[in-house]
Amino acid sequence: MNAPTASTAVIGALAKKDVANHFHPYTNLRAIEKDAPLMIVAGDGIEVIDDTGKRYIEGMAGLWCASLGFSEKRLGEAAKRQMDVLPYYHSFSGKAHNVVAEVSEKLMSLAPTQALREGRVIFANSGSEANDTAFKLVRYYHNAIGKPLKKKIIARAKGYHGVTVATASLSGIPTMHQHFDLPIDGVLRVGCPHPYQFAKDGESPEHFATRLAEELEALILAEGPDTIGGFIAEPVQGAGGVIVPPPTYFEKVQAILKKYEILFIADEVITGFGRTGNLFGSQTFNLEPDLLTTAKMITSAYAPFSALYVSGKIYQACADASASVGVFGHGYTYSGHPLGCAIALETLKIYEERNIVGHVRDVAPNFQHGLQQFAGHAIIGDVRSVGLIGAVELAEDPTARKPFDPKRGVGAYLVRRAQEHGLILRVMGGDIVAFSPPLIITEAEIAEMMKRFARALEDTVAWLKVQ
Repeated sequence: MNAPTASTAVIGALAKKDVANHFHPYTNLRAIEKDAPLMIVAGDGIEVIDDTGKRYIEGMAGLWCASLGFSEKRLGEAAKRQMDVLPYYHSFSGKAHNVVAEVSEKLMSLAPTQALREGRVIFANSGSEANDTAFKLVRYYHNAIGKPLKKKIIARAKGYHGVTVATASLSGIPTMHQHFDLPIDGVLRVGCPHPYQFAKDGESPEHFATRLAEELEALILAEGPDTIGGFIAEPVQGAGGVIVPPPTYFEKVQAILKKYEILFIADEVITGFGRTGNLFGSQTFNLEPDLLTTAKMITSAYAPFSALYVSGKIYQACADASASVGVFGHGYTYSGHPLGCAIALETLKIYEERNIVGHVRDVAPNFQHGLQQFAGHAIIGDVRSVGLIGAVELAEDPTARKPFDPKRGVGAYLVRRAQEHGLILRVMGGDIVAFSPPLIITEAEIAEMMKRFARALEDTVAWLKVQ
């Protein structure tokens, strides 16, 4: 693909317009006023192209989401076909349209557990909205079955579940709460299953998992089991730092949730549809959720779309309650939008036809080996990955697990140098650099991605020496 060309004057004008008018999400707003953003104007496979024609390997698939890369023509064609036939309709008040019926049937056939296959799916436009709906359904369900006190939801430190008032409250990242007067009441917090940062010296991963499970049960007992309605967790914590749970963690946690009849919400907004080497992260980690949220890779991010799986027992209780009220009082104007449905259907067809999950399994060993070559590096304390998602965690003293002073901005510097070398990555809190490339990445492209990261790492070491 040839990148669009533009004069220096046009490029400068675009940047000025953006800075003057665009309220940038997840950005230092004062910093962006001074420094023009990287202006992306085209995509080609796993690469994106800026307004000067420079190409970058998109090592984050955008925001964990462009699974089929940035130039899959079939998705655009599917969108055009749908726009020509039925550009919009809704599912309110006993109405529906053919594509929402088709995508519902397809998704139910792919559900990772029998309990979910016996339920339904409800659609929204983003992972935030899907998780917000799950939050509401925890309350609705327990009211419906006559347990109105079971409303509190337990979430984890470093979890990320969205940016609505409810889902930002569930998220365990302090910058999402500061100045927003969050979290709201009814959200409880337990520890993060990240052995490198939080395991005690000499504590095995399994013993660490046991300690976290005991912490969870102690919180439930302290609050009162009759007040706890739900527990939410990502199979792999994404924005919190690509945290892969230690062995036995979810096994122990799920046993406690079942013991106290607490609903389990699996947030698969990042892990759903192939990222971990299975269609769902729930399959990778043997999860049996009552509610399961998906978004991002359901359409390869080519259109805003999300789906919440609701188990049979929850759906039946909601149906009975709605009958008593006269209506189920929830939904969005764009729930099950025909365009999103059509792109989701085509995306799922491509996953099957090209065996994308099988491809992830084939190339994941190269990806994981590529990351592991940095283990033991002078400024890297931990390397972790599963499927095609991973991270390196920087440290001033890796042996002592001592992080760099956040004010030094070491991770941010490394990511800037990677960008100079044609690789886009993302730094998380605690100088954690994340990798989550498009699922179509090849072994040769993985090797090139690692080479560019190695150059950025060398630049960072040199920079640290002269600070």
